Amino acid sequence: MPAFSDADLRGEEHHRQLAADQLPIPAISNSHTPANGHESEEHPNTIEVPATRSAISEAASLMHSLSISPSQRSRRSSRNSFGATLPIPRLRKPSSLRPGMPPIQPSFDILAAKAQDLAQDKVKVAKNMAFAFDIDGVLVHGDRLIPEAREALAILNGDNELGIKIPYIFLTNGSGKLEPARCAQLSKILGSPVSTKQFIQSHTPMSALAEYYNTVLVVGGEGFKCREIAEAYGFKDVVVPNDIVAWDESIAPYRVFGPWERASARPRDFTNTEIEAILVFSDSRDYATDYQIMMDLLRSKKGRLGTVAEDPVKERIPVYFSQGDLLCPTEHPYGPRMSQGTFRLGFEAMYKAITGVELERTIYGKPERATYTFADEVLANWMEEIHAENVLPENVYMVGDNPQSDIIGGNMYGWNTCLVKTGVHTGDENDKENPASMGLFANVLEAVKHCIKKEMGGKFGLEWDAEKVMAADDFKASAVAVE
Repeated sequence: MPAFSDADLRGEEHHRQLAADQLPIPAISNSHTPANGHESEEHPNTIEVPATRSAISEAASLMHSLSISPSQRSRRSSRNSFGATLPIPRLRKPSSLRPGMPPIQPSFDILAAKAQDLAQDKVKVAKNMAFAFDIDGVLVHGDRLIPEAREALAILNGDNELGIKIPYIFLTNGSGKLEPARCAQLSKILGSPVSTKQFIQSHTPMSALAEYYNTVLVVGGEGFKCREIAEAYGFKDVVVPNDIVAWDESIAPYRVFGPWERASARPRDFTNTEIEAILVFSDSRDYATDYQIMMDLLRSKKGRLGTVAEDPVKERIPVYFSQGDLLCPTEHPYGPRMSQGTFRLGFEAMYKAITGVELERTIYGKPERATYTFADEVLANWMEEIHAENVLPENVYMVGDNPQSDIIGGNMYGWNTCLVKTGVHTGDENDKENPASMGLFANVLEAVKHCIKKEMGGKFGLEWDAEKVMAADDFKASAVAVE
């Protein structure tokens, strides 16, 4: 099997320094524009994808985590009140360098290349399939590995009869860390290198918003990590709630503001600062403070604290949420924990109760179409990275544990979907409202094996056997001919 060295698993500080180079950075290019997106004349580094979900809040019903129809059986297009689009980044084309990829041993390289030369039909099929993995509840529980995940990724990394890499990407509604730091963490847990070039968090596509807004309030996450994320994405003036509390502690009467928070804050006179947008990057660590500051800004005159808008709708600044999941699987033994979706629903209800009008907001993350469109961009680039072919595989398999995001999103985007019961979904039957097209599986390994067998045939070997390759008559004949 290909292996990777300790250099591939460097510490968080090192990866943070590389953030500007390794993040999926928007760049002007001549790459294709996805059929379900359009170019922006004012923002040439982005692709604007029409929103799948209604921008109107769900506070009136609070019946479901998504504003699209909750059942795939009676699915219909959802309306969008003001035709919002979700910008996503254009990606730079891969360079000839391959940072983050495992070093390939020469012997393996030679044998695998020969095996693939002798099985071109199988190689073509293998390159025409790909996987998109949710992470929490599919590969890991928090920092704890789901054991079957390592073998599943090993097969895709080349532990198969052709020694071929079957492309895969990570598509998670998780958030709150810089992509290089999260990839380094995952690499250690999974025992397999994870490149930022194959990795999408819920807020990764939101990097495109840096072209639209200058001064933004970023909410959520541990400490000041989300400020670092936003700055790495290119936002020029990033405010976090603690900056505002340090300026005026009375704005959050229930907050105990500690010395370390004050030392890290960047207070200023926010009556003279126009905050142009609110970006909820990750789960809130202080609902009361975040709710209060967001409410004050949304009721202000164009994001200037200390003011009250005469028309709270026309003068309201936009608010973006990185994802909409109600629940997230963790290491907790008694079921998933509440996620950013519950924070959003609570805020929507609060806003409606105080203002009398529904909140308009935009949601990224699964199952939003913009996230899957961006995933196509990432997958096409990853294909060029590992196979030098800028082609999008036709048969993509989404493996997830949440029917309301992973499965419904994959189904709507035309991907094949596999539901596993190691996370949010724990029943013994496929979800009735949002059934996975490929069915229910005990774990990610069973899902991967099933999908590979479907594409490659039941006799395709899921282990690399160098001795078998070397013993093959065709291989011997070819080797003699070369000599």
